[in-house]
Amino acid sequence: MAIEKSRRDFLGIAFGSMATVGGILALGAMKDTWDPIPSVMAQGLTTIDLSSIKPGEFRTIAWRGKPIFILRKDKTKFKQCDNRDTKIGEKDFLVVIGLCTHLGCIPAWEPDKNIFYCACHGGEFDSCGINIYGPPPRPLDIPPYKITGTKLVLGELGPKCKALIAKNPTNEG
Repeated sequence: MAIEKSRRDFLGIAFGSMATVGGILALGAMKDTWDPIPSVMAQGLTTIDLSSIKPGEFRTIAWRGKPIFILRKDKTKFKQCDNRDTKIGEKDFLVVIGLCTHLGCIPAWEPDKNIFYCACHGGEFDSCGINIYGPPPRPLDIPPYKITGTKLVLGELGPKCKALIAKNPTNEG
């Protein structure tokens, strides 16, 4: 009877151990299916070479269905904003999501006034993306990005962007 009991205990422990290991492996496999595959992750990243942008030049780039505004600042013409501008070497850039924070309209860049003007409800943002007039409740949002040399990689959060977002707590980008 003692032999019978020890054999039963051994079989119970062996079965329980195998079931536990199988469960852990199954959970690991399920987690892998939930994670996006690398090709999908790569589609969410957009790389822009900023070296060819001249002082005062404005560009709009499409990223994940949103317009991204990139403005190369000219120190003599534009207001400098340490808490909103990205410095790459000696060059200053404004990188923001080009959607009005009021109702999501796309503001237009008006270079003669150095403002972003949202025609829907008259909202205005200065060359730092800060709301200066009208109904927009907060500045233009900063998208997640990383700087690699002279390239801007949208969709990946880098240290410079983290620092800017920390200085702008109302950011929803």
